[in-house]
This record gives sequence, structure tokens and C-alpha cells, in this order.
Amino acid sequence: MSADNDVLLSAKNLSMRFGGVLAVNGVSFDVRRGEVFTLIGPNGAGKTTVFNLISRLYTPTSGEIFFAGENLTHTPPHEIARLGIARTFQNIELFEHASVLQNLLIGRHTHRSTGLWSEIFFTRKTRQAEIAAREQVEQVIDLLELQHYRDTLVAGLPYGVRKVVELARALATGPKLLLLDEPSSGLNVEETGDMAFWIKDIQHELGITVLMVEHDMSLVSKVSDRVLAMNQGAPLAQGTPSEVQNDPGVIEAYLGSFDDVSSLRRPAGTTAARGGAA
Repeated sequence: MSADNDVLLSAKNLSMRFGGVLAVNGVSFDVRRGEVFTLIGPNGAGKTTVFNLISRLYTPTSGEIFFAGENLTHTPPHEIARLGIARTFQNIELFEHASVLQNLLIGRHTHRSTGLWSEIFFTRKTRQAEIAAREQVEQVIDLLELQHYRDTLVAGLPYGVRKVVELARALATGPKLLLLDEPSSGLNVEETGDMAFWIKDIQHELGITVLMVEHDMSLVSKVSDRVLAMNQGAPLAQGTPSEVQNDPGVIEAYLGSFDDVSSLRRPAGTTAARGGAA
């Protein structure tokens, strides 16, 4: 593992094979504490597979993952949230027939310290834990301006609001590292601008490190400190958004689509084309 105490997450030579398909091939990167680090690349580049490796949904064929000095490579998936890693998904994963507040309270479940009998008899300890959880959730609701939707069932919410609710639920777990899988997918220009604003708030006000997969290069340019470009499972280039966007290998990887090439060349603040699943 890297000896640099500034590194929160370290991926070491990750590879992932599905039968005869090498989905991730020798990917290494470090995510520093407090930064926004973004994975970009064409569809099928292996970005979401890397996320699934870090989330422990997959076990790498080879390579290692370290988080806050601990080797995660064989950590059970249900332990990830407890260690301080939270994730959103490209396809929204919420409890649709529960309210926004209830969905966020579920995010606090990993911090539950009371036992079965304590909860059955609703002891003082349980009441204090419930109050603390509610306070944490209300802070997230205020941060993301969800007050109007607090008691609304998720099933009745517009798509853009659901994306924010999923972000809020991830924040409710109190993470050190937040994994955002295409946070702008399906959002309009105004909603994408709001998402950029909230990501910067999460970084600066909450001090949470962010690892993001994203196709919208306008959003990438606005919020990212560093970027890793991938193609066909392998790393292409790493650096600032400007350095990576102007790398010849990265530009070549996008040549299959005029819209994708244009998105790399657009200045920050303009609308970029968004792709599908990675």
C-alpha cells in the first residue's frame, strides 16, 4: 500500500475477467483525501466495473484495493458502508413506497448500536439513537434542499428529485468516501448545474472525498480535481480535467461518436452529450 497518508483509496493493478472478457486490465490509481477524482471513458471502458470492485460487488481477478490503510480486496460487501464508503447507482435504487425521510433513515442503519430487546421496549438508549439519527438525516435534507419532499413517497417524485434523494441517502450513512455512478445521467441542464453545486458542497463543507464515474464533461470539468481516462478496461491518461481532455489517446478513444468528441472539446458550463451504461 502507498505510504502516503494523504491517500484515502488506492487501487493497485486491478484486473477483472468475466469468462473470456477482460473488463478491467491493470488499472491503478490513488484517490487523495478531500478531492474529487473522476473516471471517464467511452461506454464499455470498464468504469462501472471498477466501482463494483471497490464496492465489493465483484472480487478482482488480480490486484488489490486499500481504503484508509485497510485491505478491502476480500472484505464482504455488507461491511463496506460500515467502513465509510457509500455509493449511488446509475439506475436509481430507492424504496419507492417509502417516504424521502424513511429512505434516508435507512441510510443510518449501519450505525445502529441498539439490540433487539432495547428496540422492542423502546428504551432510553433506543430513543436517544433515534433522535441522533433523525438529526443527522435532517442535516442532509437541509444541505440538499429536500425539505419540501421530506414526507413524500419516492414513487411520486420526479426523476431529478429521486437522483438527489439517492445522493442524500448515501450521505446519510456518514461516509468518508462517496462513490457517484453517473450522477448527471438523465438530468437536464439546470439539474446538472445543481448537482455540480452539491458535489462541491459535499467536498468543501462536509470534507467528504468523492470518486465519480461521469460522461458529462461539463460536470467533470466543473467539479473534478483529477481525472483518469479509461478505454477497453485499461487506463489511458491521468491528470487535471484539461490535461486529460486534450490527451491524444483520450480523444482517439472517443472518435466513434461525433457527440462524444464534441463533448471533450466543449468548455465548462455548456451541455455535453451523455452516454449509457459503462
